[in-house]
Amino acid sequence: MSVFPIVRKEEIAPKFHRFVVKAPEIARKHRPGQFVMVLGGADAERIPLTIAASDRDAGTITLVVQEIGKTTMAMGQMKDGDAFMSVVGPLGTPTHIQKFGTVVCVGGGAGIAPLLPIAGGMKAAGNTVISILGGRTQELVILRDEMAASSDEILFTTDDGSFERKGLVTHALGDLIAQRGKPDLVVAIGPAVMMRAVAELTRKLAVPTLASLNSIMVDGTGMCGACRITVDGQTKFVCVDGPEFDAHLVDFDLLVKRLRMYLPEEQAARERFLASHECRALAGVSNG
Repeated sequence: MSVFPIVRKEEIAPKFHRFVVKAPEIARKHRPGQFVMVLGGADAERIPLTIAASDRDAGTITLVVQEIGKTTMAMGQMKDGDAFMSVVGPLGTPTHIQKFGTVVCVGGGAGIAPLLPIAGGMKAAGNTVISILGGRTQELVILRDEMAASSDEILFTTDDGSFERKGLVTHALGDLIAQRGKPDLVVAIGPAVMMRAVAELTRKLAVPTLASLNSIMVDGTGMCGACRITVDGQTKFVCVDGPEFDAHLVDFDLLVKRLRMYLPEEQAARERFLASHECRALAGVSNG
């Protein structure tokens, strides 16, 4: 079986890790907006991760992982030279990139990683790219330098006011539109509640808006139906019909409910993982 070596791993923020992974075929075919299904090891859970960057010449892809549950916490303990058991992709429908005019890219938390190649693609297509990035604190507004290089202008917000403007990305977006007029397109990627708030704002102003959704996913090929959502009253599958959709047509309330379906099980798995690793860390330690 082929494995996918980790060429380089680094912590870019607390509980955020950047993996550069050897995957030549995926790197060659990757386009902005696409993702991969990653299996860390035999006992791991397969999870979707959006490709934050790819290097065709080096044959590598870059993945950004935030430690949230058991699987991502286990990934956080991997190191250079380790390997993922399976990386399948690129999957999903690529972002439609063309010259729209002014494109505002809104990213929150881990959503900044998948926004990076989209911002770069939009800028390369001749758009004026304005990025608005937010996080709870300064250190959680990730990939600032990389996003600045892919943007013509960049604005930052933090919930606690520790970096740049205190407030939410929607505050900055609303002020931007009020001051400069409506952009030609908004692309929003982040927590579902953030994307819902962006969609509510831009719907009132009739600004075309895309959202890249982060629903629960099992196989990534449309067979299991776990990632189903409702768009304009119709059932869609994020893995094959998306991950991007017209944000004004997405039933975000249903998406949020589905994302919370397994919270008790996820919490129990985290606790078991932490307990088992704490026991291993203490094994062999003598009180004498």
